[in-house]
Amino acid sequence: MSENEFDILDELYFVVSYPDLKSMLSLTDSEICAALQSLIKQGYVKILYPDQDTEHEYDEAAFGQHCQHYFYLATKAGLVVHNSI
Repeated sequence: MSENEFDILDELYFVVSYPDLKSMLSLTDSEICAALQSLIKQGYVKILYPDQDTEHEYDEAAFGQHCQHYFYLATKAGLVVHNSI
């Protein structure tokens, strides 16, 4: 797990909107979206959209365009890995 991925998981114990996530990290949009995409592919983070309570299916083709519109939450697997490092 990269340092960026670890830092992002650190912020996703509760549902977080992209703007809030960005404000907590000193990373660029492209760094955040790339790390989120990696975490989602590993099953460590899930997407919520259009609201905080609706899980949204990951679509690799659309993710880059919509990354900044979603809410994010660490999965149980993501939290286990995060806490074991």
